[in-house]
Amino acid sequence: MNQKTHKFPDEPPLPSTWDARLARHLVRPLKDTRVTPNHLTTLRLIIGLAGIACIAQGSYAWTNFGALLVVISNFVDHTDGELARISGKSSKIGHFYDLASDALITVLLFVSFGMAVAAQGAGDGLGSVWRGTVAGLAVALIFFLRMRIESRVGKSGTKQASAGGFETEDVLYLLPLVTLADGIEPFLTAASIGAPLFAVLVIIDYWRVMRRPQPVATTTE
Repeated sequence: MNQKTHKFPDEPPLPSTWDARLARHLVRPLKDTRVTPNHLTTLRLIIGLAGIACIAQGSYAWTNFGALLVVISNFVDHTDGELARISGKSSKIGHFYDLASDALITVLLFVSFGMAVAAQGAGDGLGSVWRGTVAGLAVALIFFLRMRIESRVGKSGTKQASAGGFETEDVLYLLPLVTLADGIEPFLTAASIGAPLFAVLVIIDYWRVMRRPQPVATTTE
């Protein structure tokens, strides 16, 4: 006897990553409520900012607690999009709000790493904050350019590498391992070098995409 699986015919196909699938399962009860994707984006923003403030304190306990909050915030970031997909509550303003929140959290997260290193006395004070700012701005630039590429050629042009239900960005879930190992300073050093270099590659890719001629629309009589 074949086992039947519960289906939701009015919903789009399940996402490919595990965190997005779990996010959809959790927000499904909110589909017909007054809760909107913007509410979830705001929740993600609040949790993320709280985590960033904790990391900036620099102490071992605070950085670990902050890393946990950032991971939760990263997961909640999937819930607004999934609620928008299954409820039809998507909007251009909501999409921009989500992207702006992502950019703000990303920049401030790396700045908080610099502040944590400075507070621990392991770096060069303002120099550490500057390195964090450079890394954060580089990542924000990458997000912005990928968004522009997506608007030009579609999601296929910015598809992230994935395997086993995980995407490249899911590496952020490993942040608590960095703080538990007291490795914020070497992580900041690697990010301040790697993020700008990767941003250069994305700039080159963006330049190529923008120079590529768009297909001419044909009309039929």
